[in-house]
Amino acid sequence: MATRKIITTQVAIMGAGPAGLMLAHLLATAGIDSTVVEVRSHKDISETVRAGILEHGTVNMLVDSGVSDRVLRDGDRHDGIELRFNGESHRIDFKELVGESVWLYPQTDVFLDLAARRKADGGDVRYSVTETAVHNIEGKPKVWFTDADGVEYEIQAEFVVGADGSRSHCRFQVPEAHRKWYFHEYPFAWFGILAEAPHSADELIYANSANGFALISQRTQTVQRMYFQCNPKENVADWDDDRIWAEFRRRVNGNGFELKEGPVIDKMVLPFRSFVHTPMRHGNLFLAGDAAHTVPPTGAKGLNLAIHDVKVLFEGLDSYFRSGSTQLLDSFSSRALDRVWKAQQFSYWMTTMLHTPVDADDFSRARQLGELNSVVSSRHGMAYLAEAYTGWPSL
Repeated sequence: MATRKIITTQVAIMGAGPAGLMLAHLLATAGIDSTVVEVRSHKDISETVRAGILEHGTVNMLVDSGVSDRVLRDGDRHDGIELRFNGESHRIDFKELVGESVWLYPQTDVFLDLAARRKADGGDVRYSVTETAVHNIEGKPKVWFTDADGVEYEIQAEFVVGADGSRSHCRFQVPEAHRKWYFHEYPFAWFGILAEAPHSADELIYANSANGFALISQRTQTVQRMYFQCNPKENVADWDDDRIWAEFRRRVNGNGFELKEGPVIDKMVLPFRSFVHTPMRHGNLFLAGDAAHTVPPTGAKGLNLAIHDVKVLFEGLDSYFRSGSTQLLDSFSSRALDRVWKAQQFSYWMTTMLHTPVDADDFSRARQLGELNSVVSSRHGMAYLAEAYTGWPSL
């Protein structure tokens, strides 16, 4: 067997999605070495189209840390959303309620910005690796991998970060006796489309109807992204354009509002669930982003939670390498999980408030409308939604 080539670094990062690359970037700004390994190719990640609503804190981190200001130039700032029910729209004015905004900016573009910055800065990012394995997380960690050219490597680091997504390999390195997993399965999914059409609205519309939930989002001036609630086992092949648009009309149109329609150029079914892995640290392994938690997309929290994990973890690693103090590293899991559970609650609340239960009776439907009316008729109710949607202060 050939001898593995040794890479010595301070932090080994598993996963080159936004969480892994943002952490590597922040570490580099503090003079801390890292090596990032990723099983997917750069091309595969860049061609995986994912929507993105960025909280103001996420935008600030991208810009202020020197990644890129493209989000400010190419992203769309949204100062509110619309909740639509009983055929009427109710605007939640983020700016007026909490003084903040969000940005519509695809997660794909966040990856491209981060990947370009790491490349420009000479960062060590290895794409298309295979045979990854993490060893000795309770001591001095080692990561084995084979690069795209078939060369075998061993990374020797002080810490390993599992930022390897919802199908994380790293989370399984935590002994079963030392971890707890929390799950919640939802009885519905989203049928998502991309359509060649102009904007139907300037901001996102979250529509509750007796026929099910719909989300009207935007992508570009000529291509729009939209979703409607469906059965997780729905077959996209059963849906042609006429049937898709008829379903959207049933859920959104009315009282003078009509969606702008066009050819459907992509369609998919997106099941979702809530998941939390606790704790987010074991030994010298730390988990961040989808490796540690997933949320339904209704509250637009997934990417933002990952970036917050990274912020908290960077603060701990920076403190350790500057002063030798482990205090912030020791509190990483509890600090990160505090926000994770707030986001789980918000995402669960938005999801259950807006989606029509599969077995809804008259009472549950009337109660749901009462809940929506309670939110939009109360400044405090709207302010809670606005604060949670735009992002809580970072503690």
